[in-house]
Amino acid sequence: MNLSKINNLLLALIIIVNGYVIMAPLLPEIVFQQESHRGKQQHLTHKIHAPKPAPQTTPQPNQVIIPGMLLDQPILEGPVSQQYKTLDQGIWRWPKSSTPDKGGNTVLIGHRFTYTNPRGIFYFLNKLKTGDEIGVFWDGQKYLYKVVRVSEVPPTDTAIEDNTTQAELTLFTCTPLWLPKNRLVVVANLESHS
Repeated sequence: MNLSKINNLLLALIIIVNGYVIMAPLLPEIVFQQESHRGKQQHLTHKIHAPKPAPQTTPQPNQVIIPGMLLDQPILEGPVSQQYKTLDQGIWRWPKSSTPDKGGNTVLIGHRFTYTNPRGIFYFLNKLKTGDEIGVFWDGQKYLYKVVRVSEVPPTDTAIEDNTTQAELTLFTCTPLWLPKNRLVVVANLESHS
């Protein structure tokens, strides 16, 4: 192989890698728009408002449904020592936080973007706004929350993980996409449970 062919091959490789680095964060937005037009948001809204199903013989996983970000995913449990491993698999409930059945602050954490998984579990957390609904199914019960605040805080602000006297749900992820130096935080208050 001559030097010219090696240079051309390296140039092509550099273009491909750079193209991926530039496009990877943008591709999920295209998918989101397609899924929105197919009615996925309405389907998820119906799912969180559907009557309570009959008890299952096998336990169902705890899950969160957020129509505003087209999300329907299980909630994973795991110790702090395994947080990165658990976060790589999906939504992780901060083990020092409450659970929906106990009231207080239930904290759910997820990746927004990584190059190995460009559409992280909380990629579209920025699409939520005040008044949006969030359904959490926990130990066979349905908890309906309504978003009351969306904010950005520095990573040193651990108050978002503190317990509260009222039942609320806190979701957070890193932000912005390309330079994740802060946390995007969504807080929702419990509206009802059945």
